[in-house]
Amino acid sequence: MNYQIDKIREDFPILGRTVYGKPLVYLDNGATTQKPRCVVDAMTEEYYNVNANVHRGVHFLSQRATDLHEQSRETVRKFINAHSTNEIVFTRGTTESINLVATCFGDGCMDEGDEVIVSEMEHHSNIVSWQLVAQRKGIKLRVIPINDEGKLCLEEYEKLFNEHTKIVSVTQVSNVLGTVNPVKEVVRIAHKHNVPVLVDGAQSTPHFAVDVQDIDCDFFAFSGHKIYGPTGIGVLYGKEKWLDRIPPYMGGGEMIKNVSFEKTTFNELPFKFEAGTPDYIATTGLAKALDYVSKLGMDNILAHEQELTRYAIEQMNQIEGMKIFGPSASERDAVISFQVGDIHHLDLGTLLDRLGIAIRTGHHCAEPLMHRLGIQGTARASFGLYNTKEEIDILVTGIERIKKMF
Repeated sequence: MNYQIDKIREDFPILGRTVYGKPLVYLDNGATTQKPRCVVDAMTEEYYNVNANVHRGVHFLSQRATDLHEQSRETVRKFINAHSTNEIVFTRGTTESINLVATCFGDGCMDEGDEVIVSEMEHHSNIVSWQLVAQRKGIKLRVIPINDEGKLCLEEYEKLFNEHTKIVSVTQVSNVLGTVNPVKEVVRIAHKHNVPVLVDGAQSTPHFAVDVQDIDCDFFAFSGHKIYGPTGIGVLYGKEKWLDRIPPYMGGGEMIKNVSFEKTTFNELPFKFEAGTPDYIATTGLAKALDYVSKLGMDNILAHEQELTRYAIEQMNQIEGMKIFGPSASERDAVISFQVGDIHHLDLGTLLDRLGIAIRTGHHCAEPLMHRLGIQGTARASFGLYNTKEEIDILVTGIERIKKMF
């Protein structure tokens, strides 16, 4: 594999800075990734030379901005292998995408007593969104349990279906455990019961190739900022039959065909779900980020990050008192949540920060999972395409140094 890590790191200026006089070691990619120069440059170029509101404008700048915006939609379509750009809805991120489905599917397809199946390892965005629907419409949440390895109990999952089950909503990769869920099998089982599936792809899309047609999911959500793109932009993929069926999320300009005080008719897909001025600059940045990772090759990124994860687990397991949560290295994505002896995760993260090492600490927006694990929180190191074994060595050395202080 011709993976030139030094050349790749040069594309990310922030990786060259220091923190508290130490070289930055950025291991918080599960929360957000750093941005390559090409993404920032593309957005700056558009602001300076092409900035105009998209769609309906007849002047040159509006036409050009619209072209860039819709080209970005096609880039997203190709990246996840959607059937049509009609199935690509731009949102502010995974959280808004999930809220859109929960709200619109809940309003259009669920009644009191109906049920949604989620899993024990979900991010809060895939729990609270459905709880809001439950408060409004009286639906119920049913939960797929996990085993002690941090994997879904598929036999128990299938037992959750009944005549009231209307949708399944699960993560493809746990942001805490790194577990890569068998979403194709999750979808297959749901479809056997004629139930659609929403897949949260926030933690999968940056790390390996995603093919929504192969998965056969009905909805799929991901965020730009987790895949080296700008913040405030995300994607909801939805099969046309479902996007046609559910009502709009918000009202306003762009999502309408005709408006009168008596009646409003809605726009065609995907614009039915894109009320108001979109962040057309961010869609350009997202497309540039997807082009960037595509050029590197998602399989190459996966191989690099898997090697880093295996190496990190091997090295970290040599630290006395180390406890790593989740499945084995061969069955997880590029994230490691851990505890070290009796050191509080917040203390560990704070002291590592003084050594220039950025990790995440806390419950990681997954409190029900923490309850299942019997803990309050963890430290979490998450890797990206630009991380190195040398950075992992610095992390391990830092943990050992802090451990001696306690």
